[in-house]
Amino acid sequence: MASNRHLGRIVALQTLYEYEFRLQAGDTSVDADEVLTRNLERYETAIDDTDFVKDLVTGVVQEQPGLDAKIQPIAPEWPIEQISRIDRTVLRLGLYELLFRGDKVPPKVAINEAVELAKAFGSDNSSKFINGVLGTAFRTLVEEKPDNASAEA
Repeated sequence: MASNRHLGRIVALQTLYEYEFRLQAGDTSVDADEVLTRNLERYETAIDDTDFVKDLVTGVVQEQPGLDAKIQPIAPEWPIEQISRIDRTVLRLGLYELLFRGDKVPPKVAINEAVELAKAFGSDNSSKFINGVLGTAFRTLVEEKPDNASAEA
């Protein structure tokens, strides 16, 4: 199941990356669900839990402004638009899992998976950057909350 979810996160990352790229390129016809459906078709025999992948993509797209607002003060030297697209997408994905899927994904798993995605798809320093930002996010946005449910507010 773990490798299945890892592949699911890769598909979610690819989908979110393409979606943002096409939006920023002015493609007004882009639809995240269509991109996701196409990407999932490629792995239909390898990914059993497609709902997990759909939840990640839908959740990150819906929560993106709030996720970006939470990332910015944690990485103040890096305005969100200056973070590479792949790192930004990995951060959003990892932070979404930390804040909204803590009941299904342990925080260490969410951070580790994001770091692994950064190692595979980012630059040489991406994994350290992702680990630092998500580690700080966990300490400040998840651990310090008296009631973890308030992290979803």
